[in-house]
Amino acid sequence: MSASGRVIAEFRRNPRPMRLLGASGQLGYGIPAKSFAEGLARKPDLIGADMGSIDIGPTYLGKGEMATAPESTRRDLRRVLRAARDLDVPLVIGSAGSAGAAPHLEATVAMLRDIAQTDGLHFRLAVIPADIPRPYLLDAAHSGRIDSFDGMPALADADITDAAHIVGQMGMGPFRTALEADVDVIVAGRACDTAIFASLPALLGFPVGLAMHMAKIIECGSLCCVPGGRDPILAELDHDGFVLESMNPDRRATPTSVAAHSLYEQSDPFTVIEPDGALDLAAARYDAVDDRRTRVSGARWRDSTQATIKLEGALKIGERAVLLCGSADPRFIAQCKELLPKVADVVRDLVCEDRPQDYTLRFRVYGIDGVRMVVPENEAPPGEVFIMGECIAPTRDRASEVVRTCKQFLLHYGYPGRLSTAGNIAFPFTPPEVSLGPAYRFNVYHLLQVDDPDALFPVRVETL
Repeated sequence: MSASGRVIAEFRRNPRPMRLLGASGQLGYGIPAKSFAEGLARKPDLIGADMGSIDIGPTYLGKGEMATAPESTRRDLRRVLRAARDLDVPLVIGSAGSAGAAPHLEATVAMLRDIAQTDGLHFRLAVIPADIPRPYLLDAAHSGRIDSFDGMPALADADITDAAHIVGQMGMGPFRTALEADVDVIVAGRACDTAIFASLPALLGFPVGLAMHMAKIIECGSLCCVPGGRDPILAELDHDGFVLESMNPDRRATPTSVAAHSLYEQSDPFTVIEPDGALDLAAARYDAVDDRRTRVSGARWRDSTQATIKLEGALKIGERAVLLCGSADPRFIAQCKELLPKVADVVRDLVCEDRPQDYTLRFRVYGIDGVRMVVPENEAPPGEVFIMGECIAPTRDRASEVVRTCKQFLLHYGYPGRLSTAGNIAFPFTPPEVSLGPAYRFNVYHLLQVDDPDALFPVRVETL
């Protein structure tokens, strides 16, 4: 019997509280060894880790590449795999390879196969792809089953056909199917982070609301603690609530810090929307067990009348090059909002003499408007600023041409009151122009209405 079958049989035979270890908020960036070892000493019934997010932007989804370094990713995978096999408990990984599309999933599975061969490990592996077939999406769009949200325009056929990759964010159903298939390890493509941890307790009859609330917190590791951090966190779940404890003794899960985590990635702190329902936190309670642990109770689950799956797709929009520079000239800083568009006009006239403008050039001035969308009026100018000019053009050479021309004329552009002709800006290194490769944007970020939210995510099992 494999790990999931053993744990399911044990809990059905002898029900008790369940211990779940959140190993990492995003696998591949490193797992603190000492706190992970402490978590293993508590004998968890499941080890889980989220591996991806849209926080990293659209490029990794578009390019089919991991955001994490191969060496650190392999090290993390080896650590959690060996731990789960030593304890004979399920290892559950979601949003494989950073973005959860086919290339990310297969790269992650390939690493696991290699680790298994190198270390002499044998186990049953469930793999759950998250890519959504294009013909299915075209049919859904034509029949009005794809809705826009978060300000996205209606999904056009070209959005579906031209996107590099399109994934759906799976919920608990496919994980439950995999767990019931008697496996040791589950690796899923793009997935709701809650599904990684909530699927097993929900399958065993624990209240879904409590399991989902617990999962939403521990998928981030010890981020809910004071001070927050990346250390593993342990949750002990019963039928009335769960207790949270960081595996780093210097981090405290307090009622305030845990409750505040409800604001993480949520526009509504009392409602978390999932593919087949909603988590209601209006009656949630947070009570201190001691100075390091908090018990959470009161969450409720509401089944949805219409199941939906969030779609994510990325479209290549060109090649990106950037110019990196700074200034400490108070006259330049005071006038830069007016000067930068004038420099852009000069660049356009120079590089578009015999061709139409086929690129975009924009500037971010860090210290003035690089981060904030709205800058307060009458704010005193900073003593120095960092300027990033970004060009997106059809080719790498064209993008490089634009930023190199921009560098020269931004450096020497004359303006009223300038004292020095030696240069308006300084460069942190040379060359200050950097080609970053293909640029992508999210062109699919929509909700797909489905009758069966699990049918699009088939589970395949292999023995290693």
